[in-house]
Amino acid sequence: MPLRIANPHPVQPVYRRVARFGGWLLRRLVDRDWDAAVNLPATGGVIVVSNHISNVDPLCLGQYLIWNGRWPRALIKADVWSIPVLGRLARATGQIPVERGTQRAEDALARAQEALSAGECVLIYPEGTITADPDTWPMTPHPGAARLALATGAPVIPVGQWGAQAVMPGKKLTWPRLLPRRTVSFRAGPAVDLSDLVGSERPADVQAAARRMMVAVTALVVELRGEPAPAEVYDLRLGRRVAGGVIE
Repeated sequence: MPLRIANPHPVQPVYRRVARFGGWLLRRLVDRDWDAAVNLPATGGVIVVSNHISNVDPLCLGQYLIWNGRWPRALIKADVWSIPVLGRLARATGQIPVERGTQRAEDALARAQEALSAGECVLIYPEGTITADPDTWPMTPHPGAARLALATGAPVIPVGQWGAQAVMPGKKLTWPRLLPRRTVSFRAGPAVDLSDLVGSERPADVQAAARRMMVAVTALVVELRGEPAPAEVYDLRLGRRVAGGVIE
């Protein structure tokens, strides 16, 4: 579907041009297996959370959201802003830098709250980085997405994805593997029920919200992969799977 029909909502002209070119390119490089994203609200502030499996999956996930009617404002590590071209595009399209490990890291959540108040779609990878799980399953989450959701009451839509890791596996930037032609798959689930936790700042409640988000995302990944998830979840700090938890 042409972008002007799939997503007529106003956005920065440069964002629309980048999306049009990116969509054109991705359609020629990979196949798509998408659902209709019926659970994704057409308007209003919304938080989208997803698993992170490849350096190329933000492009594919962005295409999925844009062609389903939402312009994502993604929380992205601030290092990207120092990369020529990519940094300028991130700034011009209103993405949100996250300065990890600094006192300014909180600024990202403040900007995300402003975006939600303006009716935007905010995209967050709760894991904070590409999964290090040996079988590419979702890892334990950071609490940022949960804190944002509980502070704003915005609906949280989980999105499971699979396939991008075959195009560019691992954490290092490499030449994409385009042959044989790969398929990238996406499924958007119903909003995560956080109604009993909204407004709370208690660490236990934030942890509970973060776990619910990742459980919902993992269930969608199970559907896409057609196999059960492991009983334990990979913890990046420990370098192994554990019974659960979040990264403080």
